[in-house]
Amino acid sequence: MKTPLFHALLRHVQSNPYSFHVPGHHNGDVFFDKARPFYDSLLALDLTEIEGLDDLHHPEGVIKEAQELAAKLYGACETFFLVNGSTVGNLAMILASCQQGDTILVQRNCHKSVFHAVEMAGAYPVYLSPEIDLDMKLPTHVSEETLNRAMSLYPEAKAIVLTNPTYYGHVTDLAPSIKEAHRRGIPVLVDEAHGAHFVLGKPFPLSSLQMGADVVVHSAHKTLPAMTMGSYLHLNSDRINRERIAYYLSILQSSSPSYPIMASLDLARAYLDEIIYSNQLEAIVKDIASFHGLFAEMQHVEIKKPTDPSIQTDPLKLAVQSKCGHTGYELKELFEAADVHPEMADEQFVLFVLPMEKNRSISKVRFQAIDKEVERTRRQGRKALTSDQPSEKITELAYDKEILASFKKEPLSLEKTIGRVCAGPIIPYPPGVPLLLPGERIIEEKAEILKRLIDQKARIQGNGINHNYQLLVYIEEETP
Repeated sequence: MKTPLFHALLRHVQSNPYSFHVPGHHNGDVFFDKARPFYDSLLALDLTEIEGLDDLHHPEGVIKEAQELAAKLYGACETFFLVNGSTVGNLAMILASCQQGDTILVQRNCHKSVFHAVEMAGAYPVYLSPEIDLDMKLPTHVSEETLNRAMSLYPEAKAIVLTNPTYYGHVTDLAPSIKEAHRRGIPVLVDEAHGAHFVLGKPFPLSSLQMGADVVVHSAHKTLPAMTMGSYLHLNSDRINRERIAYYLSILQSSSPSYPIMASLDLARAYLDEIIYSNQLEAIVKDIASFHGLFAEMQHVEIKKPTDPSIQTDPLKLAVQSKCGHTGYELKELFEAADVHPEMADEQFVLFVLPMEKNRSISKVRFQAIDKEVERTRRQGRKALTSDQPSEKITELAYDKEILASFKKEPLSLEKTIGRVCAGPIIPYPPGVPLLLPGERIIEEKAEILKRLIDQKARIQGNGINHNYQLLVYIEEETP
């Protein structure tokens, strides 16, 4: 299987070269001795744009070839390697799509990087509220009805930004909505960070690339064997200007991109190619099923999926809930005490991202021991969470950003913020989906959610929290 970038690095290393260039470890010759055993082999590949290794920002050789191989695998017009994660892909695709004052339709449960991109562009966001699954009480997808209505209300929109799959691996068919958007001349941008492996086909969901999305971003490092921050941006049509995408990637990404990360993207693509061409998918599906079996055999936790039959769940994602009254945070601690480390927890669930292959065995005994701890530490019971659909599916900010910038801010206790306008982002992390955005009016439900999250010691990012149970809100000027 061809891996042009990785093999170029390998050939260079095997020539036993003398380094008189950056980085300062000089092929590992200069390094902290105690850490050397852990870094040595990687340092040899940690190179720079020397002869024969190409340039990410102007690829003409092995990087260009590696990107072309990735585009061929995914069926994209062009694929760009990203070394700053899917975050930089989301920033670039949105900045390339809209400018100051342009209207952009945005799925409300997108990753924070999407909202940062809209802010950087100076665009005018219109938020599309997702459906709420009745059983899991989680936001899922934006309905076709909501998307069609939003496009009718805002025909001037420069783009639609969607997330598919969600962090929990929930996928819906975007094809009808994408087709309608294209009929109206609106491009569709999809953050498909958690779906880089969908190209393998069933039992994995269909990729939004195959559904016709114009730009799709994949976090290769989330589900493929790629290094952290290794991602792909796929350009899938000419509705978004290719030169603007390349321009924003060149200014947003490091001018000294990591060769180990780029090479791992080359290898991750080769890994998928190998699965496809060697007919290994059946064996991988069996490995994934065996992981599902470990959780399914536990008596005091259960695997949860959406009730909506139109939503498919990625087999690599498992949302597990305690049957004994634990919050997701408490259940996560029980798994971690047994050295089983999940991806994240929320109020209800612990989310596991399964590996593609079962190369390291994990005993049933360990899971049985966790199961006993879940029963032994039984709680009195969780308060049932509501699953009401938002009353307004299409919303705007309370004020234009220019007006907000003129307002002063003040910290208030949570119970006094109801009806006020939030003055800073509130982002439970992970998953990195903002609970509150600057400029949004605070409703009682979200204040209650935030209080519960603080009580449960959830990790919260953003400068909207002052201290204790206080939020920063705008002091709104009186209008005549």
